[in-house]
Amino acid sequence: MGYPRSVTVPLLLAILARVQSVTLFNAPSCPDPYGIHAYAHPEDCGAFFLCTNGTLSYEYCENGLLFDGHGAIHNHCNYNWAVQCGNRKADYTPIGSPGCEYQFGMYPDSDSCSTSYIKCIYGEQHQAHCDPGLVYNAKTHTCVWPDELIPFCNPESIVGFKCPHKLPPNSPAAKFWPYPRFPVPGDCGRLITCVDGNPRLLTCGEGKLFDSVSLTCLDPDEVPHCSNGV
Repeated sequence: MGYPRSVTVPLLLAILARVQSVTLFNAPSCPDPYGIHAYAHPEDCGAFFLCTNGTLSYEYCENGLLFDGHGAIHNHCNYNWAVQCGNRKADYTPIGSPGCEYQFGMYPDSDSCSTSYIKCIYGEQHQAHCDPGLVYNAKTHTCVWPDELIPFCNPESIVGFKCPHKLPPNSPAAKFWPYPRFPVPGDCGRLITCVDGNPRLLTCGEGKLFDSVSLTCLDPDEVPHCSNGV
């Protein structure tokens, strides 16, 4: 069960007594005897009903998490800032520890523009990294292009590239203006594009490699000069 560690035995018994009355009156029925199915509590955004192979149980999200039916951060719950509770009540009381406001959460790794961030799990800090070329945005709790955080971030420092103001009209990159493309030295799996004069690091993906001649992502056998992706 997902009860907070601070729940005492008397309080737990009171919760269970209340749950039993709610279960009899308002709890969903398990749809079938197999599989795992989670359902929102009608009143409490931090609680939910869980059907495990036909057995109904009452669960509660850990501190910093709430239930929305879509979360997969921990035990079917999502970060509290990502959940729309509607008319269900929500408890936003933090239970903090060093570097963690809540027991579960995402926080900046530093006060400066950073390519990494902190994920708190049971109040313990775990460093996580954005994909190459991205930085952590504390307001949206996501990794974004560094040019989205100007002047807080310097895209040229993060990407390691300075976009030219002008290009020869016959150059391969000029064909893609106003978003010219450039190869990444020693890396055939990525490319750099310039957006409003700021560099962004992109990945070809899907097993493709970036051809420095055509400036497009191609199948590996079409890019023989890229040996082992470099």
